[in-house]
Amino acid sequence: MASVPAAANAIIAAKPSCSPLLPLSPSSCPFSSALSGQPLRLQSRRFAAAVMPRRMTVVFAKKKAVAVLKGSSKVEGVVTLVQEDDGPTTVNVRVTGLTPGSHGFHLHEFGDTTNGCISTGAHFNPNSLTHGAPEDEVRHAGDLGNIVANDEGIAEATIVDNQIPLEGPNSVVGRAFVVHELEDDLGKGGHELSLTTGNAGGRLACGKLMLSTVASSFHPYS
Repeated sequence: MASVPAAANAIIAAKPSCSPLLPLSPSSCPFSSALSGQPLRLQSRRFAAAVMPRRMTVVFAKKKAVAVLKGSSKVEGVVTLVQEDDGPTTVNVRVTGLTPGSHGFHLHEFGDTTNGCISTGAHFNPNSLTHGAPEDEVRHAGDLGNIVANDEGIAEATIVDNQIPLEGPNSVVGRAFVVHELEDDLGKGGHELSLTTGNAGGRLACGKLMLSTVASSFHPYS
């Protein structure tokens, strides 16, 4: 059989695993020259890899709202609400100028104070229930019980409640807090007003609840 001409050694051989139908890749299909024994250098374009943004997840969102209480009397105060995510709302209250003893403390339906505290309407009651204590199953959402003033007329309290969220369909933002003249009987006093107002008497001071801040904490993950 005739020998293969030496010129045939100039044919560039590729590895059997490389297919001419597939895109050429210098790393997966290196070519070499049988004449020189040196690998051929193939030019390739370098593309900048797209940098994918890191996704973020919200760990918690803390919402805060504030009401400044004022009235026709010397009674005044500040109410601060804080809620994390969909958890309970913490209410911090400080009111001055009260007579010593217990005073009804409620969230009313409207934030309207154009006619003083009278125009704030009734207790916030989205479920159309009767008046009760904060721990009762049957109560107005706005029934927050009593705050107690010391001998100097100062009442300070912290209340944690599940029915006064700062967002959602029953959000209390834009409604009003009211401090009353008398003690709230929590719906158990037997008075004709016990199941509507707790027979808590007149309205000493009130204030519209306004959203203050929303602080979120983010955590990156891949």
